[in-house]
Amino acid sequence: MLLTKPHLSNSFLPSARRSNPAPSSSHVKPLPVSAPPRRGLRISATSAEAPAAPTAAAALSRVDVLSEALPFIQRFKGKTVVVKYGGAAMKSPELQSSVIRDLVLLSCVGLRPVLVHGGGPEINSWLLRVGVEPQFRNGLRVTDALTMEVVEMVLVGKVNKHLVSLINLAGGTAVGLCGKDARLITARPSPNAAALGFVGEVARVDATVLHPIIASGHIPVIATVAADETGQAYNINADTAAGEIAAAVGAEKLLLLTDVSGILADRNDPGSLVKEIDIAGVRQMVADGKVAGGMIPKVECCVRALAQGVHTASIIDGRVPHSLLLEILTDEGTGTMITG
Repeated sequence: MLLTKPHLSNSFLPSARRSNPAPSSSHVKPLPVSAPPRRGLRISATSAEAPAAPTAAAALSRVDVLSEALPFIQRFKGKTVVVKYGGAAMKSPELQSSVIRDLVLLSCVGLRPVLVHGGGPEINSWLLRVGVEPQFRNGLRVTDALTMEVVEMVLVGKVNKHLVSLINLAGGTAVGLCGKDARLITARPSPNAAALGFVGEVARVDATVLHPIIASGHIPVIATVAADETGQAYNINADTAAGEIAAAVGAEKLLLLTDVSGILADRNDPGSLVKEIDIAGVRQMVADGKVAGGMIPKVECCVRALAQGVHTASIIDGRVPHSLLLEILTDEGTGTMITG
């Protein structure tokens, strides 16, 4: 039986810990209780009436947050986590800044993040600038030769380098790559290539170039443009690419930042979020029609990554501030975690 929870608050402080489920069962944990906001005060030297200093209780609350995170930092220290980034969290400058800072924080406390990104809205904007109307079939971009040129220029030349700059400005050290670099991703045409054009699938991943980057504490930032054996460029679905990269680098965790809260037990009820489920459970939900549409490829890439050795995969709402930290540094999480 699936349990559900109400909408997640933005609190970073959990009230309960998510236990590791038995492989054959799926279950959900309740929501954390919201912690009060904690804001520092800046006091002007010329102020006639200086506001009261922050209370000891407020300072202790900050320390409690760090203390709560310690076991999770210790657990994930030195482990690789692959984050697929796109959707609404990429559109909003505020959320974009939040995601980047969280990624750098994870790197600073010893995790080894890898960022795989899309850039659909930016691609649409530039296609319209050159007079091309974006077209989609079954959720996939129809990619003719001109569209492929725009996709590569925008993803590799603009979005990728923008994210690299943001990470560097936030105190991290990022290295921008695409699937073409060092044959990181070799593509093959989609089975529906006649209708979709240069939309590709992942034929294989060679993570050789990533290992020294990750080991040195840098953050790889990967645009999902790749080439086939003949050098023809293809646009690769970012979720799929992230799952295959996670498997190739032996990631501890795969996280897909999306525009939805996660897997819902009832697609018409946003409050029916499934907090945790195993592979058997999610396959049953697909068979029952409870997982459908654009969620199916996300679930499939998670299942495939788990089958190749990734320990857990999470589908989380990128619109929730600090969703990465909530998912990794608390046992409460913020979306749906799929286990092997």
